[in-house]
Amino acid sequence: MSFSERTNTTRWIIISVCFIIISLILWNTYTFFQIFKIEERLKMKLFVNAQITLVNANENTDVELPLQIFSNNTTIPGIIMLYDKVVSAKNVPDEVLNDKKKRTAFLNKLKNENEPITFEYAPGKYQTLYYGNSELLNKLKYYPIALALIIFLCIALIYNFYKSTKMATQNKLWAGMAKETAHQIGTPLSSLIGWVEILKTEDIDPSISTEIEKDIERLQTITDRFSKIGSVPVLGLYDIVEETKNAYEYLQSRFSKQVAFSFKAPENPIFGMINPTLHSWTIENLVKNAIDAMKGKGTLDLQIEQDAHHVKINIKDSGTGISKKQFKTIFEPGFTTKKRGWGLGLSLTKRIVEEYHNGKIKVLNSEIGKGTTFQISLNKKVQ
Repeated sequence: MSFSERTNTTRWIIISVCFIIISLILWNTYTFFQIFKIEERLKMKLFVNAQITLVNANENTDVELPLQIFSNNTTIPGIIMLYDKVVSAKNVPDEVLNDKKKRTAFLNKLKNENEPITFEYAPGKYQTLYYGNSELLNKLKYYPIALALIIFLCIALIYNFYKSTKMATQNKLWAGMAKETAHQIGTPLSSLIGWVEILKTEDIDPSISTEIEKDIERLQTITDRFSKIGSVPVLGLYDIVEETKNAYEYLQSRFSKQVAFSFKAPENPIFGMINPTLHSWTIENLVKNAIDAMKGKGTLDLQIEQDAHHVKINIKDSGTGISKKQFKTIFEPGFTTKKRGWGLGLSLTKRIVEEYHNGKIKVLNSEIGKGTTFQISLNKKVQ
């Protein structure tokens, strides 16, 4: 049996034991409730016998015991009725006894809690005792509900723990795969660099080797990105305008001329603490996402603006747009509207911006059929 199988088996054993214990507690609570209910009915029958004794008492009757029974009942509410007349009452507020409407409602409540006891106090003469549950019994009655809520919370916690553990395991797996991919790509990249140097010595168009070098540098950048997954990136003070422009212009040269690119930013540099490799990945993800939304044809505008403390990068496309209810879900792992793809691009982008760069990313606005604007907000270095 593998470690993961043993772990799952242990987890289910613990869950099963918890449910068994909780079920036993619930059963015992129900049993105690029934026992207390029977005991309280026996007490009220003694109360009835005491009432009969007092009604039929004469000068030779010992009424000490009946009076003790009456005085010792301090928890169970009860009313003895002769038709619609109150004969005696115990633990019942005076305002209930003196108001017929309130008394009727109270009697109905007592009927629902316990079956009334009708007794013959004299030959052919009957009275009826209506009684309710004691305060202890009422508390015990709601105990299973509280326990059921605890069970629900336990189930929710177990589910959340299981889901979090599963996600953490998946994240470790993806991080490991990403690092291994970066490691595997490194070997052919080294060979390609050597081949480029050989091409330079041959009689070929220099622009060819130059473009190949650019693509090799790009592959090295991608390798560097994947190697950083699962690790804490090193941030440095960089010009955000320059880094964004470099990533944007590289992508512009690699996509179809059917996409009209535009770039607008302040002339002066704006410095902030970023990781250039991960920042360019963020811009690339958003640009590719925008081009996919436009189906490879349309206008794509990137605008950089600033306020006293932040740099804001707005990327606007003329694509299909996003409905408002999807503004938050699009950043969740696995969410995608494309037939192909893992739905990880925007999720990864959000993580890079918010967890690594302490920034914010959101859908600034979007209209179906007109396009979408994403906004990245980063902290800038205040001069």
